[in-house]
Amino acid sequence: MADPIYQVPNEVRDFAEKSVEQARKAFEGFAGAAQKAIHSTPDLPLVPPAAKDVGAKALSYAETNVNAAFDLAQKLVQAKDPQEVFQLQSEFLKSQFSAFQEQTKELSSAFQKSTTGKA
Repeated sequence: MADPIYQVPNEVRDFAEKSVEQARKAFEGFAGAAQKAIHSTPDLPLVPPAAKDVGAKALSYAETNVNAAFDLAQKLVQAKDPQEVFQLQSEFLKSQFSAFQEQTKELSSAFQKSTTGKA
């Protein structure tokens, strides 16, 4: 049973859900425009082609991370009590920490490859 102190009116939950969804759609529009800009820029003679890949990879990771935050927000809106909120936040932090480690490793490798031409 939900904690009576934690009761959130349905109208507030509905508003929060709609707000999260609107923010997600706005971000998706921004990210789509950014991806298009990265992929449509002409190749510049002084910029190694791999550098463009680093930018695209970094933007892709940003999209993934922001979408994970939106997913968390959506789950938090539906949380039934403070314990569930803390559990959701804990799981999110663990998964994001792991994702950040992997992303950092991959970006470092891609950056090195873009500057030296070697992996």
